[in-house]
Formats: sequence, structure tokens, C-alpha cells
Amino acid sequence: MTRYRAVDRLVDLLDPDKNVLFNMTTEQARTLLAEGDVDAVRRLDGHFALVAARGQSVLLARSIGRPLRYFIVKRAAGPCLVAADRIDVIYRYLRDEGLADQFHPSYTRMAPAHYITEVALLGCPDPNPTYRRFFTPPRGTLPADPQAIGEAYIGALHEEITKWLTLRAFDGPIGVCFSGESIAARSCW
Repeated sequence: MTRYRAVDRLVDLLDPDKNVLFNMTTEQARTLLAEGDVDAVRRLDGHFALVAARGQSVLLARSIGRPLRYFIVKRAAGPCLVAADRIDVIYRYLRDEGLADQFHPSYTRMAPAHYITEVALLGCPDPNPTYRRFFTPPRGTLPADPQAIGEAYIGALHEEITKWLTLRAFDGPIGVCFSGESIAARSCW
């Protein structure tokens, strides 16, 4: 079974089940992305990799936890953007479509995390994407106090774990790994 979504000149090979969105569905998030509204995309809560078509353009957005690669293939009807989380997925699609002769891994591009990447599919030469940042946390908002910084960090961690446990973790068991932990410390648990 072929698992892709074709929209005009876009082939979306991303697995929507890998998105973890707490405040909307993947389809609702795609609709927001298609509008190109940075403020709307900023309000997405979770981890995601999304693509959407808008006229002659394709918009891509991802959070840090999801890879999103794209490749522009030349077709008789004009350029077509193929998006996936892995290079080999893009290659297999092109091979199956008889277009593998156009592929080289170095021609794929990674959409940067926390940006809306817009690619206009207008023909040759290859388009230059535009980038608009949607994740812009303010800097310098906490006092230079390790206690206050630690409380803010643990508070944010608590909020994310609570969201995960109440909205995603429907059956267990659940394990937690902490970075920086020594092997000796783990063996004591």
C-alpha cells in the first residue's frame, strides 16, 4: 500500500501518526500552516512535521523533535516537491515513480526546525525558499538566580509530563531517562 498524500504538486510521505499534537489534529494543523500565519503555527502544542500546499507554494514546518526533508523533482507538468522524514523514503518514492535518475542525497534539503519554510514551485531554476521563524521565546526573562531558573525549568517539565500522561500515555509501563545520569547511579535504582 502506498502511504502518501498528493496535493497538486506536493507529495507528502510523512507519517501523520508520528505527530504528537495536544491542541488539534494533524489535519487542523496543516490547514493553519497553509494559511502561512506565523502566529497560528506558533500556537501548535506538541511535536510535528507538516507540509501544506497553497497555490504555487508549498509550506513546511517542523518542531525540533521531527525531521522533515524535501526534494524537488522535475516533471513534465512542472516541479513537484516530495516531503518525508528520511532520505531513503524520498528515494524509494522516486524509484517507484521512475524518477530515480534525478535523485542524489545531496539534493535533498532539511526544513529547519521552528521556521515556516515556503518554497514556490515556479519552474527552473530551483527556487530559493523563504523562512519565517514561528518559535521565538523571549530571552533574559528570568532573574540571574539559580533557584528561580530551576523552579521555572522543573515547572515547565512538570507541565509537559502532565500533558503527556493525561493526553497520550493510555497504557504503561512508563520509564523516564534523565541525561547526565551515571551507570553507577542507575544500578542503585
